[in-house]
Amino acid sequence: MIFETHAHYDDDRFTSDRDELLTSLPAQGIERVINVGASIESTKTTLALAETYDFVYAAVGVHPSDIADLNEETYGWLKKQTAWKKTVAVGEIGLDYYWEKDKEIQERQRYWFERQLELAEEAELPVIIHSRDAAEDTLAIMKGAHKRHIPGVIHCFSYSKELALEFVKMGYYIGVGGVVTFKNAKKLKEAVEALPLEWILLETDCPYMAPEPHRGERNDSSLLPLVIEKIAEIKNVSPETVQRMTEENARRLFQRVR
Repeated sequence: MIFETHAHYDDDRFTSDRDELLTSLPAQGIERVINVGASIESTKTTLALAETYDFVYAAVGVHPSDIADLNEETYGWLKKQTAWKKTVAVGEIGLDYYWEKDKEIQERQRYWFERQLELAEEAELPVIIHSRDAAEDTLAIMKGAHKRHIPGVIHCFSYSKELALEFVKMGYYIGVGGVVTFKNAKKLKEAVEALPLEWILLETDCPYMAPEPHRGERNDSSLLPLVIEKIAEIKNVSPETVQRMTEENARRLFQRVR
């Protein structure tokens, strides 16, 4: 069975067939799904999905591009959600300097990143980290999180193999999805080759990042076998080994998952 660690099934692109798609996943080998909040509103819809589907779990948090949602009131609401039994992580949180070049806003991103790490620490939950064009600051902040024994995963990893190994040394998992199948994904393929399989998690980031040969289409968890096949090819192991070990890795990190 496959453990999908990062999906966004509350996205509008699933409006027409969400229930049909989600109810079909277990028969396609998708055993567990973590739906991930990215704003206050999408955290609410994420919680509703986890309430509705037994195999779906929730990550609660605010993406760096949506920090306008955050204030002491909404932060307090997020804190309450971390106590729910099907909330298994705080995320996705982090830094995104690709879309945001303004230094003042970047500073606010760092502030709310730190505050949401505090949520995870208090709730004893892992974190799901978004980091784009912000490698140096992300690494510095996660070194601090490591000292506070906050576990987690670097989602949709896009940096060098050397940086991947730095994160793994601190005990952070690396999230790998459809990008690994892209012809131009040289850095990610090098990182996967260098990483121990014990530190890789499977994810889609659906509806985004569909693997080849579906690139540009709507992504969903049923396409994860294509990611598994590519990782197996890179690591020179069987797809069954990749599937089994990534599931074990996910269960080790997300300990509230039944």
